[in-house]
Amino acid sequence: MPRVDGLARFRPLLGLGLAGAVAYGLLVHWWWTAPMLALGDRIADVRDEELGLRMEAAQRPALESALADLRAAEAADPGFLAEPDRDLATAALVSRLEAEVRRAAPNPLACEITARTPLDVATDAPYPRVTVQIRLRCDAAALGQVLHALEGGRPQLFVDNLALQSLSAFFGAGQAPGDSRIDVTFDLYGFLRPAAPAAPQAPPKESPGA
Repeated sequence: MPRVDGLARFRPLLGLGLAGAVAYGLLVHWWWTAPMLALGDRIADVRDEELGLRMEAAQRPALESALADLRAAEAADPGFLAEPDRDLATAALVSRLEAEVRRAAPNPLACEITARTPLDVATDAPYPRVTVQIRLRCDAAALGQVLHALEGGRPQLFVDNLALQSLSAFFGAGQAPGDSRIDVTFDLYGFLRPAAPAAPQAPPKESPGA
């Protein structure tokens, strides 16, 4: 009996403790502790994000220096067309072709340009491409010199879609006597220098009285 009475004395304490736990769970934990824990997690996430941003900001000078070096290398690369836009570059391609033809064949009858047609060719190249479709009538020696000069000089030019046909075979026997020239068509193209991205503008400063 004394043992039963001892347990009975602790029942109010157990009930009070249970009631306190229930009250904490219903009133304190969900309304105070849980939000505070979530806020602590959010603060930790924000600190991690801030640390990442600071690390990226610390790398910015090195990245800007590397970008400046890359732009300087591109500016000094003679492989790009020197003209700033497509129209001027097209005219420069034609002028370059005419100069190489005159150099390879001082006699106009040995090599002549019969067509120059600018083309808008879709391409996946990272740089703007300028293309002119060319048609020539040249003897074999002059044609070889022209093509070699175009692809071997600076700025760097490329010859594509090359098609050759003998004029004697084209006109038929007896219609082009002694004409050993070749009728040739090809696409002549080069690449414009990539445009530098615009520098970001600084936000406007607020006036002291604003």
